[in-house]
Amino acid sequence: MKTTMNIPLYIYTYGCREEEAELCRLEMRSFFGVDSPSNIMISEAAIHPDRSPFMRERLEVLYVGDTLNEIWEQVKQVQLDDATFKVIFVKTNDLTPDHKIDFDTARAIERDIGEYIEGEADVRNPDFVFGIITLGGRWYFGHYIKSKAVWLKHSEKPRSYSIALSTRVARAAANIAVPGLSGVKAIDPCCGIGTVLVEALSMGIDIVGRDINPFITRGARENIKHFDLETEVVCGDIADVSGHYDVAILDMPYNHFSRTTPEEQLSLIQHARRIASKVVIIAVDPMDDMLASAGFTIQDRCTTRKGNFKRQILVCS
Repeated sequence: MKTTMNIPLYIYTYGCREEEAELCRLEMRSFFGVDSPSNIMISEAAIHPDRSPFMRERLEVLYVGDTLNEIWEQVKQVQLDDATFKVIFVKTNDLTPDHKIDFDTARAIERDIGEYIEGEADVRNPDFVFGIITLGGRWYFGHYIKSKAVWLKHSEKPRSYSIALSTRVARAAANIAVPGLSGVKAIDPCCGIGTVLVEALSMGIDIVGRDINPFITRGARENIKHFDLETEVVCGDIADVSGHYDVAILDMPYNHFSRTTPEEQLSLIQHARRIASKVVIIAVDPMDDMLASAGFTIQDRCTTRKGNFKRQILVCS
């Protein structure tokens, strides 16, 4: 299909709860190198929207125009043979309240564009879904993907406990740790019941798990198997890890929920630094001094909360 784009361009729309806004922006920075003050991101990076708990949709741009007339002329190039299609007006845009496009106008824009596409429209089960969005006074048309909240079903684990990360936070943490999938080896050396492992594996991340508690590791294996996923989960201490990984994800809510001492926490951090080039640490207590003493530099960070309970996520190298 011929396009007017010399380089790939993608438009993403976002939505998040206020308490997860920092986490959403940290995930954005991990994927795209920058974040956005709005809920729209334009990038050359191709990220499937199902990966993020915050992405709503993605438009892979085919045509750009200063007016809808210019879009109409360009979509005449779309030839689908016997395939069917649907056009969706993307409601998220940068129009001011005084210039917002109402429902009836949006439907009319969809119908008008469809009249110029060589193919048969099918609003129920189309072979192709296209989107149209306005940004910065211009119009963008392209392939449209709506995010599926696949992480929601992962809340229904056979094994769980109250202090585990939510699936949203776990999925974002996995994305922050491994924004690009190719060739990255990851480890969760204190994996608990496998919340991060399930999210990471469901996105195709190459990750293994480990925990010192045999009961917990059995639960992690059961959860992973429940979702038809596979990886190695070892019962053992992080000190026994002999291999090296590109990244480690280390969840450390220890002071509130166990008798782990600051010295033991420092040991965990030191071993994480030994086994991985990059470490994403999830903690409930201040960690800056401890991380510095272990030789880490904090590259990025955020805070996320649920009610009055706060966690900080730190990206270290």
